[in-house]
Amino acid sequence: MNRVPALVSVKWLAEKLSSGQGLGNIRLLDASWHLPNTKRIAADEYPSKHIKEALFFDIDKCSDTTSYFSHMLPSAEFFADYVGKLGVSNNSHVVVYDNNDNFGLFSAPRVWWMFRIFGHPRVSLLNGGMPKWIKDGNPVTDEIPKVEEAKFTATLTPDVIKSFQDIDTNITSKQFAVMDARSAGRFDGVDPEPRPDCKPGHIPGSVNIPFGAILDNETREVKPVADLKRIFEDVGIDLKKPLSATCGSGVSACCLVLAAHLCGKDDVPVFDGAWVEYFHTAKPENIHVKGQQ
Repeated sequence: MNRVPALVSVKWLAEKLSSGQGLGNIRLLDASWHLPNTKRIAADEYPSKHIKEALFFDIDKCSDTTSYFSHMLPSAEFFADYVGKLGVSNNSHVVVYDNNDNFGLFSAPRVWWMFRIFGHPRVSLLNGGMPKWIKDGNPVTDEIPKVEEAKFTATLTPDVIKSFQDIDTNITSKQFAVMDARSAGRFDGVDPEPRPDCKPGHIPGSVNIPFGAILDNETREVKPVADLKRIFEDVGIDLKKPLSATCGSGVSACCLVLAAHLCGKDDVPVFDGAWVEYFHTAKPENIHVKGQQ
């Protein structure tokens, strides 16, 4: 099976859509999702404004809906059924984007990561997302495409997921580094969390790399690999050693997984429950704020 790049350009997708030959085995997915405090519901925005041929991938619906925590990973069977209904087969080249106005990538890497851990490496992200798509003069539509349901077989790779117990034990064992993709203010404990039932702070020993650091402020595209490597180096992350990623609820952590992947490190697990689970489960003394070691 042919490999696909982690990132595809807006120009590449525009040429595919304007070729008159259709997208073939490419399946385009709008994976937009917004933090609770933004009051935006991506599923409500999709019908009136999306890239042509895109279907909506709902991170909240394609999840373990029995969990107390938001958008935890679903079972392999659930994932397979969900993406099959979006016309995705094991031969599809999936291209994912999101519509966050401030960032070219935010939630789409979560879906990129999901496909990969369920055994489908033929998945790419639209570099710059819908903001760059629109900025470059490309059209959007309110036409929702119809696709035939496809058969998709999913196999979960469990060693790329960290549990609360893994993270809690690691505080003392220090078997792997933990990088947190939330903003510096939330990590330091000085800015509020977007969820009213959580207070800010961080896991002891973790380091902060706000996910926006991997993006170019002007183009909203992912920075060059040399810049990404420097970001990791600046916070003391050694990409040759074990590493994991966390954030608020398991979404933006996947931006850091993407950055590590582009740097050649392909084995970074995500703490799926992330800060929401950690805050509600950890001992109070293990919820640190700025100044604590």
